[in-house]
Amino acid sequence: MPHVHTDTAMPMMATPAPREKLEGGRRFVMHTDYQPAGDQPTAIAELAEAIVAGEQNQVLLGATGTGKTFTMAKVIEETQRPAIILAPNKTLAAQLYGEFKGFFPENAVEYFVSYY
Repeated sequence: MPHVHTDTAMPMMATPAPREKLEGGRRFVMHTDYQPAGDQPTAIAELAEAIVAGEQNQVLLGATGTGKTFTMAKVIEETQRPAIILAPNKTLAAQLYGEFKGFFPENAVEYFVSYY
């Protein structure tokens, strides 16, 4: 008889709701003069709802210049959760660093480039 895994406990990484900030923690407050437009409000709401619901894998697909970085920054602000943003090359990594540092000047924004 094959073994069937019946553990229904939720993995630690899939917490369904944001944890309370520890004392002294900084909130993610986005600094921008822009407001979401077009499809962005729907994308922000759907991505944030899925994160709160515990969804671990999502994709935001859009053409160049459609506001994907802005949308992700709004999702970070909405969910109050930190994020790891991956880029395929060091040029884009540096660009994303600059944009996120501008959106969140009061928060830690770092980037790392691996040469391997």
